[in-house]
Amino acid sequence: MDDRRVLSGIVHAIKNGGRWAVCYLSSAARGLRAEEDALQPLRALGRALRVGDVFAALAGEEGVPDRLFVDSSCIKVHRCAGGGVQRRSRWTGALAQGIGTTKGGRNTKLHALCDERGRPLVLMLTPGNVHDAKVAMPLIDALPPTQELVTEKGYDSKALRDWLEARGTQPVIPPRKGRLIQYNYDRTAYKHRNVVERMFCRLKDFRRVATRYDRNATTFMATVTIAALVSYWLS
Repeated sequence: MDDRRVLSGIVHAIKNGGRWAVCYLSSAARGLRAEEDALQPLRALGRALRVGDVFAALAGEEGVPDRLFVDSSCIKVHRCAGGGVQRRSRWTGALAQGIGTTKGGRNTKLHALCDERGRPLVLMLTPGNVHDAKVAMPLIDALPPTQELVTEKGYDSKALRDWLEARGTQPVIPPRKGRLIQYNYDRTAYKHRNVVERMFCRLKDFRRVATRYDRNATTFMATVTIAALVSYWLS
């Protein structure tokens, strides 16, 4: 089948949600179901990191901007993606697939680092019950140091502040009210923090990103990456 038609079918399914079996790809010539025909290329793209390579090349084309924004967003895990929860081994269990249990049920958390135009530069998946500050350093360390990093008070950590300053990055993080030491921050720069919130809203316009239907973390990460490419880098 033509590669463009397969990719168009994948984007169509990611945008509109639902089962892969209802995808408009036809595979009568191969004797395969539409679900198999659509899902296998998506898994192949994710496992071969081809989608990730395209995303990294486009995101890194203009270098590191002077100001970056970091935040996370919870994604509800559909019951059909819960098959991995029954496996408790270290490598194939729910935690290994980025699925955690919270008060609202099973969730996946999508962490993102974006520029002032709302374009995602780094994406990371964790279980929904992982605190944002625990993965902030490896997320930020994926890019060279920038001049300013803007984020919300959920990332208010002395260790993170000291680490950013050691990298030459000015943290724009409002302190929590209960802090004994109230750190100063650039309030003007912080007013633009909603750019990362709008980025998540745009990604969640894709129904298979707003709700996780994929059991495998690699497949779901490929889904998120394709949505980011279509929304920001290929439009």
